[in-house]
Amino acid sequence: MRTNYKSLLLWVMLIVFFGFLYHAVQSSEKEPQELDFSEFLAQVDAQKATAGIPDMDALAQRSGKGSSGARRIDTVTVKGLDYEGTFTDGSKFKTRGPAIVDSALLNRVTEGGIKLRYEPEEQSSLAVQILVQWVPMLLLFGVFFFFMRQLQSGGGKAMSFGKSKARRLSEESNKITFADVAGIDEAKEELEEIIEFLKAPKKFQRLGGRIPKGVLLMGPPGTGKTLMARAIAGEANVPFFSISGSDFVEMFVGVGASRVRDLFEQGKKSAPCIIFIDEIDAVGRHRGAGLGGGHDEREQTLNQLLVEMDGFEANDGVILVAATNRPDVLDPALLRPGRFDRRIMVPRPDVKGRLGILKVHTKQIPLVPEVDLEVIARGTPGFSGADLENLVNESALLAARHDKERVDMGDFESAKDKVLMGVERKSMIISDEQKGITAIHEAGHALVARLLPGTDPVHKVTIIPRGPALGLTQQLPAEDRYGASRNFLLKDIAILLGGRIAEELARGEITTGASNDIERATDLARRMVCEWGMSDKLGPLAFGQKEEEIFLGREISRSQNYSPETAIQIDAEVKAIVMRQYEVAKELLSANRDALDRITAALLEFETIDSTDIDTLMSGGTIQRGGNKAEPPKAAQPTPTDSMEREKQKVLDAIDGLTIAPSKAAG
Repeated sequence: MRTNYKSLLLWVMLIVFFGFLYHAVQSSEKEPQELDFSEFLAQVDAQKATAGIPDMDALAQRSGKGSSGARRIDTVTVKGLDYEGTFTDGSKFKTRGPAIVDSALLNRVTEGGIKLRYEPEEQSSLAVQILVQWVPMLLLFGVFFFFMRQLQSGGGKAMSFGKSKARRLSEESNKITFADVAGIDEAKEELEEIIEFLKAPKKFQRLGGRIPKGVLLMGPPGTGKTLMARAIAGEANVPFFSISGSDFVEMFVGVGASRVRDLFEQGKKSAPCIIFIDEIDAVGRHRGAGLGGGHDEREQTLNQLLVEMDGFEANDGVILVAATNRPDVLDPALLRPGRFDRRIMVPRPDVKGRLGILKVHTKQIPLVPEVDLEVIARGTPGFSGADLENLVNESALLAARHDKERVDMGDFESAKDKVLMGVERKSMIISDEQKGITAIHEAGHALVARLLPGTDPVHKVTIIPRGPALGLTQQLPAEDRYGASRNFLLKDIAILLGGRIAEELARGEITTGASNDIERATDLARRMVCEWGMSDKLGPLAFGQKEEEIFLGREISRSQNYSPETAIQIDAEVKAIVMRQYEVAKELLSANRDALDRITAALLEFETIDSTDIDTLMSGGTIQRGGNKAEPPKAAQPTPTDSMEREKQKVLDAIDGLTIAPSKAAG
């Protein structure tokens, strides 16, 4: 109520001020002098008496006075019974004449050298006169009121920018509970315990325990950190305040710290309660890490947050929950016990978690009985909760686009390809020669991946342009992988180089299509040597030290903390790793030229093949055009020479001008 009285008093003072200002401006203008009509006639007669004397008239004109010493009348304006005039010195007068004006009176005025004007009489009511007088003031007040209303928009109020923008969630507006959260069971158990702290604090305090003051949710983007916070709001029977980290800092100095104070004041009044800050790294970044000496306003906000969480004043019953995907850039003082007592990791879900997430997101979507969510979960390793939600949504949209009543496995498969590889660019015009080069390139990737043991299985190969790529070879791991061995990384390098080697073997020349493959293979080999210590020659050492600006949030340079001689050895070792895998991939493709040609021909014919098709083609079988089903190999297999020549002829027929050079190593 005190705040309301202050606001009301402020508005009253502003209105009174503008009223006085308006009247001061109005009163600054000189009011016309009131004259009796007899005085007006006497002045006219005096000017008439001196009008015929040249010397007196000139003297009067120069002095601005008549012979009698009075001011001379310059003009007279007649408006009905009202006479308004001006003297030669600029002053004004007004008088009221008789109801009937005769010609003698008018001649009497003009003979005195006075300019006479006539204007129609104004018929205005009292209300109109008042409105005309107050319109300027009302207009000025309206402009000021509009300006004040503009300041109030956007959550802030005039003269109160330091108020917190936190939104209090009610039970009616939030329908998400822990039943809607799947795939992150450990994190959910930790947060369920936090809610138990608030519901029954004596249960935990009877042994001397202390309720945690802060909980930090950490994890990659899309893993469900904000969803967990919304579930807390739905489960807890205590007030829940939600705010974003970017809502603290504005263009005004000191606003962020003021909003932090106001936020915790609201929390203390509503204790026990939960305060959720999303993307806390916006205000919690490491102090002193900004370019140019830091950001004082952001650091001031962080300092106030540190004090409120664990300072001289106790905040019993106020639990702060925050979420971030960049815990590495947070200030150490923010992460110490007593502030964020618990740090909960929210990782990407495993196959069991993905199955639970798919079940949650498909509750409201009609599915055909043949849809197996477990198969979809196994085929989406590395997907986050947001990725799976997007996959289900894209599947429903694809089914609706084809006027289906239910979503089937084909829709999920198409949606997965769209999410992983991008949208098909069917309208892109590609020449037959370029199409053949792409088929050879992707066939090289697929064949090397299929022949090397222990690699991720090939899921699909396509030469239909998707996203920025003209063709793609998609590999999906059979299970979730949390690390990689040296042999696995070496095989990855060989797979990346398979496309370039296939072009060299089949066409006798290379193209620019392998630029990204070469870049990735080189980077992988350099990281094996410099970061992971996987070089036999250089040993288990790390070379190069990252120099990161935490304010930017990414690596901007890498210092060279080794000698020039070591740099030469690193370059030589990187080259040796890449070239060894180049030879491995080349030997595999040279020894299986017939399979490479069959896969190339199948890609030219069907544009997309899967792992079953690749196995069939490698065993000498063919793929049926209708339904894209594999046909088992025939009993009498042709000789390798005849098969190779036949597949070469297929490629030659499909691609005009494309030549396939015979392999020297195969001979």
